[in-house]
Amino acid sequence: MNIKAFVKKEIVFCVSVFLAVASSLITCPTARMMLSFCDWRVIVLLFSLMLVIQAFKSENVLDNAAVWILRLCPSVRSLYFSFTFLVFFSSMAVTNDVALLTFVPLSILVCKMADIPSVMLVILETVAANLGSCVTPMGNPQNLFLYSFYSIPVVDFFKTTLVIAIPSFILLFVSVILITAGEKNKPFFFSKNDFSFHPVRRVRTSVYSVVMLVILLSVFRIIDYRIGFIFTLISILLCNRHLLKKVDYCLLMTFCAFFVFTKNCTSVPGLSSTISSVLKSPGVVFGVSIAASQVISNVPAALLLSNFTEETHALLLGVNAGGLGTLIASLASVISYKLYNSENPNTSGIYLLKFTVVNIIFMILLIPLCLLFVNR
Repeated sequence: MNIKAFVKKEIVFCVSVFLAVASSLITCPTARMMLSFCDWRVIVLLFSLMLVIQAFKSENVLDNAAVWILRLCPSVRSLYFSFTFLVFFSSMAVTNDVALLTFVPLSILVCKMADIPSVMLVILETVAANLGSCVTPMGNPQNLFLYSFYSIPVVDFFKTTLVIAIPSFILLFVSVILITAGEKNKPFFFSKNDFSFHPVRRVRTSVYSVVMLVILLSVFRIIDYRIGFIFTLISILLCNRHLLKKVDYCLLMTFCAFFVFTKNCTSVPGLSSTISSVLKSPGVVFGVSIAASQVISNVPAALLLSNFTEETHALLLGVNAGGLGTLIASLASVISYKLYNSENPNTSGIYLLKFTVVNIIFMILLIPLCLLFVNR
């Protein structure tokens, strides 16, 4: 892969490295200081989650679950419901980008088999992934970071994220009803093939399930994250060491680069106090986090703004609601667009238009509810 192709593929990583290097030239931190800037608990947990997700993908666990559900679909409407809420709930555990990488290609293939357009289904899946993932600490990178950075109590975390989750579930339900109004009884035909696990795969899947449980216990601080990391690494090395090659190391390094950049910003005289003075009220923090997410995406927005405010719940809601809106507001949205465009290049413009309209509508409907919560 040449440099131009790499930059195009990993634009966020390249921008984060540039910002880290540029800011370091101004503040001149030592190597030891730069290492201390990184929140290693977040990095280790994110690495462990990505590793176990790759493990499940290697055993086709999610694919088999999706196919099993599809066998139960008698109509287009049931197909929409199945995929939309399969993505919504799975993203809470396996992150929004993995849920889309798993189910979007399958849904596009199924739509081709059934001779129905896939554009609205993919858009709903993308919205469902971004909204479903906001519920749990491990659902997306910004949640994992904020949960760790602010040491948010578990109950408080879920009280906050459910402000988005419950209305989102209702909005998605209504959206499916409206979108499939003219096709609710149109039959959907799917091959009744049998899918089963090889005995060795059953054993590995069982091991990965235990690993996932240990990681979740680490996320919720029930066991030390370092113990969880060692257990995860040993288990993967014993079961399938090749999975280590499939981890998105650019994402991990992106986090490290943004940690360095944001810490450098806080050490610039006057800058930290100026930004902090602006981000005093919950409403302002919520609004700025949504606006920043539209431009630099919600993960960098969370990393940057967390250094200047203690309005935890406003920031948490803001960067999650901010995942809606523009295509780059959430990196998961870019993933689904690329997947759709690779199969339907002639309709990519239609996809972008409909995607933007749907996302803006969802964001407009959710913002008042979030503001009521942060300003209470």
